[in-house]
Amino acid sequence: MNDSFSGKNGKVKVMYVRSDDDGDNRSNNKRPAGKGRPGENNRRDSARPDDSRRNERRGSDSRNTDSRRSDNNRPRNPSRSDDRPARSDDREGPYSPWKTVSRAPNDEAVPDHGGITGKSFIDPEQLRRQRAEETRVYGENACQALFTSRPDSIVRAWFVQSVTPRFREALRWMAANRKAYHVVEEEELTKASGTEHHGGVCFLIKKRQGLQAETYLENAPAKDCVLALEDVGNPHNLGGIMRTCAHFGINGLLVQDPALLESGAAVRTAEGGAEHIKAINADDFLSVLDTFRRAGYTIVTTSSHKGTPLAKAQLPAKMVLVLGQERDGLTDSAWQQGDLSISIGGTGKVESLNVSVATGILLGEWWRQNQA
Repeated sequence: MNDSFSGKNGKVKVMYVRSDDDGDNRSNNKRPAGKGRPGENNRRDSARPDDSRRNERRGSDSRNTDSRRSDNNRPRNPSRSDDRPARSDDREGPYSPWKTVSRAPNDEAVPDHGGITGKSFIDPEQLRRQRAEETRVYGENACQALFTSRPDSIVRAWFVQSVTPRFREALRWMAANRKAYHVVEEEELTKASGTEHHGGVCFLIKKRQGLQAETYLENAPAKDCVLALEDVGNPHNLGGIMRTCAHFGINGLLVQDPALLESGAAVRTAEGGAEHIKAINADDFLSVLDTFRRAGYTIVTTSSHKGTPLAKAQLPAKMVLVLGQERDGLTDSAWQQGDLSISIGGTGKVESLNVSVATGILLGEWWRQNQA
């Protein structure tokens, strides 16, 4: 333990805790059974004869009396308190557990930690890679569903006190599996989650990696609707879409960046629906659509203005439903991939529907025709 400050001479005074090896024998400072404070008898004995010599030399009584008077009139150190023992060597003032040494400011001592440094070196590249592999999810329903389906992905957790009774099983599991968790105030949870809409809980998790199309097709059911999203990135839209997919039994969600489905806002909006969706990696969007076509799926594209009206369309039991971003819809190259093109009829008072709303209408009709 050390502390430092600059003295008047420009040097740095460093204070160390005094030990028994510093030459200060504390056993000499113990208060004896007699009168006075420790160390005081030693000084007075050196300044005057002992009692036996004083009895033999009665003629020196006057000198001894003067000597004692001068010793009693000697000014005492005002910083010393009577209840604190004095040092046996009084040159440095009262006893202190600190030993002070001086050295130049550039002569700093290197602490010896026995080979264990106070701060571990972390490779910046490793830190960036770790952050890219992790994300924060929040919201009570989202976190409950995540804990139920994949608890091993949880790295760390934060809770406010009011939600802990509802996460009793999660807390017990994290304690048993040495997963760090913290019960914090609202303000701290807002900082940890990055939002005020945390719902009282936040998990730091390992992101899921998207499946390859071939891997998904190995276990695809006989009746299967896969949703494909081209350039849809709004987390709230993605969250609403995942919630709709879970409601209508859609398992596969084909996206160009599967990490978007793991964002905190998307998972919270999905209200637990994200745990029932398998993300399919589609970095080469058109190529993956062709992979599903060769596996027996019908590619169904959508538009606000052209195609067969949904009310008149017969939706196949095994299909890939392709939707684009709300502003521009599907690109021409994606639109041309369609084996069947459909539209959602309406009054025409608005240009188009929100992509999340349109997804709900289309998937609801597929469920009615093939699963209900």
